[in-house]
Amino acid sequence: MKEEFVADLHIHSRFSRATSRKLDLFLLSAWARLKGIAVLGTGDFTHPGWRNELRECLVMDEGSGLYRLKKPDAVASALSGLPVASLGNPVQTRFMLQGEISSIYKRGGKVRKVHNLVFMPTIEAAEAFCQKLGARGNLQADGRPILGLDSRDLLEMVLEAHPQAFLVPAHIWTPWFSVFGSKSGFDSLEDCFGDLTSEIFALETGLSSDPAMNRLWSALDNCRLISNSDAHSAENLGREANVFAGDMSYAGIWGALKYPERAKDTVFRGTLEFFPQEGKYHMDGHRKCHVMLSPKETRALGGICPVCGGPLTVGVYNRVMALADRDEPVYQKGDGQGGTDGCGFVSLVPLAEVLSEILGVGSKSRKVGAMYASILARFGSELAVLCDVPAAELAQFFPPLGEAIRRMRRGEVYLQEGYDGEYGVVRMFSDREREEILSGR
Repeated sequence: MKEEFVADLHIHSRFSRATSRKLDLFLLSAWARLKGIAVLGTGDFTHPGWRNELRECLVMDEGSGLYRLKKPDAVASALSGLPVASLGNPVQTRFMLQGEISSIYKRGGKVRKVHNLVFMPTIEAAEAFCQKLGARGNLQADGRPILGLDSRDLLEMVLEAHPQAFLVPAHIWTPWFSVFGSKSGFDSLEDCFGDLTSEIFALETGLSSDPAMNRLWSALDNCRLISNSDAHSAENLGREANVFAGDMSYAGIWGALKYPERAKDTVFRGTLEFFPQEGKYHMDGHRKCHVMLSPKETRALGGICPVCGGPLTVGVYNRVMALADRDEPVYQKGDGQGGTDGCGFVSLVPLAEVLSEILGVGSKSRKVGAMYASILARFGSELAVLCDVPAAELAQFFPPLGEAIRRMRRGEVYLQEGYDGEYGVVRMFSDREREEILSGR
C-alpha cells in the first residue's frame, strides 16, 4: 500500500496584501509540520523579493524535484514564543513553486476578474516566466500581482515556460474573483480559456464548495478537484488540502492530476475540506444589512437587498445550482478513493476551532493554544488528530475532544452558513450538550 502525504498547494507570503508580516519559509515549514503537511506551495513566486528568499533559503531536492530548506534546523527557532510543544510531523517540509495571479480584463463586453494559480518545476523556469510576465505589469506591487492579462494568454505563457508547468483556476466559484464567479466570471471553461481549454486539468474548489457540489455539473468531469488553504497566516495552513499516495515529487503530483488513469508511482487520493457552509461566500446575502438568503429567496427578490435596495452578492451555492445539470453528484475516476461516500473527500473543522467551542474562548486565546500544544505533544500533527487518531483515544485524553471529533467525522454538526464575506460557523454541540459534556453528565 502506497504511503499517503498531504499537500497544501495554494498559500501566500508576507509580500501579498492582507497577510501576516511574519510569514517566511521557516515559519511556514514549522507550521506545516505541526499541521501534518508534507508538501507546501511557496506562494507568490512572481514577487522579486520573495523569489530572492526562495533562491537564498531553498535547494532542489534532487530525488523529488521539490525544494527543501538549506538550513532545516532553523525551523525550530521559528516557533519561539508560539504555544506549541512539538514539531508534529517529523518529515522535513518540501516546497513546490506556486503563485497566484489576478487577471482583470475585458472579454465578451464584460470586465472579468479571474484568479489563477501557476506552478513551476524549477526556479529557472519561474525566472524565465516572470521575465515575460513582468513585461505585462508590475510584479513588485503585490505578491499576488494584478495584471490586465487575459486568462487564456496567461495559460499560454505558462505552457511555454516548461513542459511540466501548469495553471489551475483558483477558488473557482468565489463571486468576485474566479472563473465561474457570479460577479465577473464565465459560464464555461471554454469561454475563459478558448482553444487551450484542454490544458486545464485541475480546478480549485475553494472554501465555499466541495466535490459533492462540483460534481453536479458535468462540464467539470474532465478535471480533478483540488482544495487548498489559500492561507494568509501560517496557522491557517491545511484548513483545506490534498491527499496523495506514493512518491512525493513534483512530477508525481503533476502526473497524478493530469493523467490520473496512467498514474502509478503517485496517485491523487482526494481532498480535506471545509464544511462548505463555513465558507464566507456559500450563501447569498448582504453583509452590511445582515441579510442572508437562499437562492430561491434571492430570485424572488430579483437579486435586490430587501433592507437597502442594493444588489445582493450571489453566493457559491446559488451559482453552482444555476449551472448544475445533475440532481446527484457523479464522481469521476480521478476523484480518489475513500472519504465521504467513497468519493475521496472528508469535511473537517480546524482543531483550534474545535477547542474554542469546547473551552468557550477564542480560537487564538492562550487557553486554546495551551490545549493545542498538549494534544500535539501527545498525538502528533493536527491532521492526525482530525483524521486518524481513534476518537476513543482522544476521549481518554480529554473526553469532550473525543466526542467532538467523533461528531465531526460523521458530519453530525450544527451549521450556520457564511455569506457575502462573512464566515459561517460549524459547531459540534448545542449549548446544552456542551454544558452536559463539560460537567460530565
